[in-house]
Amino acid sequence: MKLPETPGTRGRATGLAWVAGCVVVGWVLTACGSSVPGHPSGPAGSATPEATKHVGADLAVLLPGQSQFPATYQAVVLPAPHTAQAAADLTGIPVGSTVDPADCVAPPPADPHQVAVVVGTDENTSATITVELSRSPEPLDRLRAQLGQCGTVRARHGALVTTVTTELDPPPPVNADDSLAWSRTAGGQRGGAGLTRFMRTLAAQVGDVRITATYLSFGHDAPDMEALDQVFTATVGDVRKG
Repeated sequence: MKLPETPGTRGRATGLAWVAGCVVVGWVLTACGSSVPGHPSGPAGSATPEATKHVGADLAVLLPGQSQFPATYQAVVLPAPHTAQAAADLTGIPVGSTVDPADCVAPPPADPHQVAVVVGTDENTSATITVELSRSPEPLDRLRAQLGQCGTVRARHGALVTTVTTELDPPPPVNADDSLAWSRTAGGQRGGAGLTRFMRTLAAQVGDVRITATYLSFGHDAPDMEALDQVFTATVGDVRKG
């Protein structure tokens, strides 16, 4: 699958452009920062089902390392200035858009010091798996309720209108305080082959840490759920230990 050229990038650059800096694929910042040589370990600790339990380890330490991604995915940790933008892009709603219904507007970007993001890019398909860890003591029920009420959202940003459709999926069976899953499609007048984004997200809450793992592609091919589940499950386990 070949990605379309967009401002600031020309699809997949030879040898992966993240080596030289940042790569923007479509709307999503898919790689910027340093490669992950392996999985760092943090201090071990017992977990409780209390949503208010504080997970003491630094979020960046709890991110999945290269060894926890399938071999075809090159993992890159995003520097703090880019984490909020990457997370916002995965909502499918451009920052600064007018949203209808208004209650479906994406939450404000997280404090860059309270969020950590790693992106794995499949060199063969250009699909990405983005893992975000953030401090969020709020229960997943609030997000679940919002997603249930926002099945179709239209976001206007200047002359561009993006239609975002979201459908709740069965929650993943993972060892967490709560879990959630959804599928999302985002496209607009400039959509079509290679420009419509297809996303599948798995989320979990462990204490005060929110874990989300999103598979994103620009084609109709079935998501690589085996890869997504592998990375998500490993991350949840490490956060529980943290």
